[in-house]
Amino acid sequence: MLLADVAATSAGLAATRSRLAKRALLVDLLRRTGPEEVPVVARYLAGELRQRRTGLGWRSLRDLPPPAAEPSLDVLAVDAAFERMAGLSGPGSAGARAALAADLFGAATVDEQRFLAGLVSGEVRQGALDALLLDAVAEAAGVPVATVRRAAMLAGASEPVAEAALAAPDPEAARAALDAFGLAVGRPVRPMLAASAPDVPAAVAGFDGRAVVVDAKLDGIRIQVHRDGDDVRVYTRSLDDITARVPEVVAAALALPVRSVVLDGEALALDDAGRPRPFQETAARSATRDAELAATTALHPFFFDVLHRDGVDLLDAPLTERLAVLDAIAPDHAVERVVTADPDVAQQAFAGWVAAGQEGVIVKDAAAPYEAGRRGGAWVKVKPRHTLDLVVLAVERGSGRRVGSLSNIHLGARDGDGGFVMLGKTFEGAELRTGWVPVGKTFKGMTDAMLAWQTQRFLDLAEGPTDGDVIQVRPEQVVEVAFDGVQRSSRYPGGLALRFARVVRYREDRQPEEADTIETLQSLLPRPTGSVSHQA
Repeated sequence: MLLADVAATSAGLAATRSRLAKRALLVDLLRRTGPEEVPVVARYLAGELRQRRTGLGWRSLRDLPPPAAEPSLDVLAVDAAFERMAGLSGPGSAGARAALAADLFGAATVDEQRFLAGLVSGEVRQGALDALLLDAVAEAAGVPVATVRRAAMLAGASEPVAEAALAAPDPEAARAALDAFGLAVGRPVRPMLAASAPDVPAAVAGFDGRAVVVDAKLDGIRIQVHRDGDDVRVYTRSLDDITARVPEVVAAALALPVRSVVLDGEALALDDAGRPRPFQETAARSATRDAELAATTALHPFFFDVLHRDGVDLLDAPLTERLAVLDAIAPDHAVERVVTADPDVAQQAFAGWVAAGQEGVIVKDAAAPYEAGRRGGAWVKVKPRHTLDLVVLAVERGSGRRVGSLSNIHLGARDGDGGFVMLGKTFEGAELRTGWVPVGKTFKGMTDAMLAWQTQRFLDLAEGPTDGDVIQVRPEQVVEVAFDGVQRSSRYPGGLALRFARVVRYREDRQPEEADTIETLQSLLPRPTGSVSHQA
């Protein structure tokens, strides 16, 4: 299959908001995809490369060679080219990678270059979510959607499921191939995900007065622990194997009174008093095998679900039954929870856990099975909602679907105390100035209408050249930004950065001098104010 066919389908997906139209486009392409091409095409339709790291960054995409006049690249050749780039290391690798990238992009048409650049940068914005792709696989193969979704859950990935379904000669054979996917201890499954609610009463009300399980939402990293005898594997939310980096989690799993088990939970760092440490310390600890860091920053596992125990799969059992098993085998590692139908009780639990430094709560249907890989209504998360009024200091040119727009905005807080003198210095491609402190950047939350408006607005506010990747703007536009928290950061000049910032709206009713200060953000830095309960 030509890459041009995938790029054209991606463009079609981006051009419509109709879920039915998107699915029709996907089904048409999948029916034309060869079995050996399915894993590559499926990943590209999800807007991702199969290679986690290629060594290419946005700077590599600034000066592309002239495009080819006619399409000639096939998807397997493209995948092989990226695989060669990913395998390069050592002296001379940068030059060799640049040469491979030049050859690849030089053989691509204008549309293919745009699509490839989006895959590399992670900015293919086409709305082809994984769930929609699985629906299309089901239709193309003539099998029930539920069968495909369950197979993908148990396989931990869409590609092998799509390959098995589409390679079958008929729907009956496809269903048999999908039914062959089962839970295997040692092979990660996709984690169950939670929808969102604005507050605790709204989350509880969604369950029509039934009793719900309310879990503390810990501020750690998601872990999935598999134990088979003396063999333990630990996986992240993205199903990466981090076993070698977390020996303390392995030791905790080996201490449980079981032969085999699959557990879902979180790992986080605690201080000497048992209080949660800042999230970035947990993240740094789980990302390295550094012995010194491991000695000073231990990770503690806390579990909120169990999917298998001693040869018995528990995925389809009600949550209350799974929790009874969890309490029997790992009471000291169970996430704190309450079971209630009273929104006031749930709200009190929420307030107490947030005061103790946790992220919020997850409200769960007590009778629901474990629906791995789904973000349905059985789990609903609630977090405290923080917003700030900040000022836009610079803006970056968009790529992928946002080519031609000004997209990623650099956010600045007002320097209320005048403590940061930064004239003549630069950060993230923009000049720093006294009076404003960079605290993050985002392209999240922007509608098409907002992108069109801000592109003209920031061109009007531009200071200096407007033909580069980063455009400096006068600090006059106030934007309301929602975020999940503030964390310490040695990268940013003010020593802190926002977590998961997204645009709420632009504030025409606010002047720059009314923006929030860096001191306000400093007051939001997490402080140890409570402990993590091990109580079930």
